[in-house]
Amino acid sequence: MNRYILLLGFLIVGGSTISLHAQECTSASCCDVDACFGAVDGGWCQSTMLTGDWGEVRNDLAESGITAQLDLVNFHFGVLRGGEEQEYQYAGHGDYVFNIDGGKALGQDGLFIKVRAEHRFGTGIAESAGVLLPPTVNGDLPTLASENLYLTNVMFTQFLSPKFAVFFGKIDTLDGDVNAFAHGRGKTQFSNVAFVANPIGLRTVPYSSLGAGFVILDDEGAEPIFTFTAINAKDTVRTSGFDELFEEGVALAAEYRIPTNFFNKPGHQLFAGTWSSRNYAALNQDPRIILPQIPINRTDGSWSLYWNFDQFLHVDSCDPTKGWGLFGRAGIADSKANPISYFLSLGVGGNSPLAGRANDRFGAGWFYSGTSDEIAPFLELVTGPISNSQGVELFYNIEVTPWFHMTPDLQVLVPAREDLDPALLVGARGVITL
Repeated sequence: MNRYILLLGFLIVGGSTISLHAQECTSASCCDVDACFGAVDGGWCQSTMLTGDWGEVRNDLAESGITAQLDLVNFHFGVLRGGEEQEYQYAGHGDYVFNIDGGKALGQDGLFIKVRAEHRFGTGIAESAGVLLPPTVNGDLPTLASENLYLTNVMFTQFLSPKFAVFFGKIDTLDGDVNAFAHGRGKTQFSNVAFVANPIGLRTVPYSSLGAGFVILDDEGAEPIFTFTAINAKDTVRTSGFDELFEEGVALAAEYRIPTNFFNKPGHQLFAGTWSSRNYAALNQDPRIILPQIPINRTDGSWSLYWNFDQFLHVDSCDPTKGWGLFGRAGIADSKANPISYFLSLGVGGNSPLAGRANDRFGAGWFYSGTSDEIAPFLELVTGPISNSQGVELFYNIEVTPWFHMTPDLQVLVPAREDLDPALLVGARGVITL
């Protein structure tokens, strides 16, 4: 416990002088206050660590239109009290993303290709905590069944105009439900899946499968306004997906994200819905919601409706993309196939207000998950009495160097299982950019 008290003390100090006063950007030096803890050489301030520039190969590839985003995420979390079992667990995730600019690399203007390979290792803390929503979802992806490396995204996007594009391929859906302060795939902001994406839609839309769709961007061509996706209803993380294509139906997802300017500060309102034609006969294992694989009343189709918002309350005068503000999510779903019938969350987050720590991030959030009255009886056969669940998470993401971020994290989770006491989780997440 003492080691986490020390970590908490360090994150509060943040490695700099504490000042909550807004500073004016009066010169170029003002915008360069993050000095990488004063290091000036030795590679401490470079954006990548172990692999560097690959002997200039990485730079040459970038000039040819091929960029790599590689990282390793490590979680060390423990249940200090409550939950299923008081113990510490270590888990990790490797994420290897390559983006190809087809104009530069292939001579096809407007074509962009994204390839993601990922794997997990270790044991997550969800089972020890006795909860349905994984506290460290990134460490459970892409599948709980294996630690092998899988291709979860091979997506081709072709722009037909500056504001309209079509896409197809194997699609990883976790990047949906975008929110400025509660997103980040569980490795840059919150760790709990309740603050990474609205779990209300996870039952309908698989994590990774073959699909296609289109996107409409804003007038500047910078942000998606409307996205529509049709995807194979069955998750095919461990296969190419062609043999199972539409074998169990199709899932549709639509998201409309509107920029706002309340209080003369930027923000967004997102409205979305999902629908699946799949025949649901069981609660299938999914790394994004920890459920026993048990039979339920057979039902055709499932749907969800959800909303989220982010609203800046403070914008950095040096960098308008940085600041902090409020976020929230809400959603409802059918009760026959979805174990979660409604969901709410609210919180605050963004870049640190501490002077000189603009690249740090912080967040504090609360969620409430309503368990389906029709699914609960089936769960109770395995887990005992079931009710609703809720929880809070607090984190501070410290940029130790541009390539290494350390995030102390505290979560208090009330499991849906009535026979379990609230779980107190304390841990740390370390992200190394390769």
